Amino acid sequence: MTASIESGRGASVFLTSRPTAGCRSSSEPLRLGGLHVGLTVSDLDRAVDWYCRVLGLKEVHRQTGDNDYTRTLVDVPGAALRVAQLVLPGQGPVWPSSHTVELIERPNDVGASHLAFVIDDIEAICARIISSGAALQNPPVIVKAGINRGSRTCYLHDPDGHTLELMEYGAGRTAALRGEA
Repeated sequence: MTASIESGRGASVFLTSRPTAGCRSSSEPLRLGGLHVGLTVSDLDRAVDWYCRVLGLKEVHRQTGDNDYTRTLVDVPGAALRVAQLVLPGQGPVWPSSHTVELIERPNDVGASHLAFVIDDIEAICARIISSGAALQNPPVIVKAGINRGSRTCYLHDPDGHTLELMEYGAGRTAALRGEA
């Protein structure tokens, strides 16, 4: 894997994957960036207090996802999610994300955690995933509210059933994270 330098703001977390001796991969490398680890919690306020007080994380944003695209993304009818975004101690926003941990209040589904990646071309990546025999949990949806408004995102499952999120940033989110907005 090789890292790239991103527009004078330090090392990018985008990596270009290259297969190792034991890894089978297509000839086209993926450009992935670590977005966040999402943990579902039963009580958002209690969880934020614990992660901040005990582990020293800092809350940087809070929002509610009570809309059709959120319900499609998480595949839970009627879902209304409260979300807190946190950064590690001493760390501010690091491209391509404004946070490293996302706490999602889903009292009915604690344990439905996910690992999120930011990608360049969601349609191409989804086609590649489908051609490998995997199924998407949902087709890409447009984020219509919150800090990622205008981005496109979807959920899928790896071969062991872990939930992964893919997000292709919209122009507004990219500009904001690069300090250009």
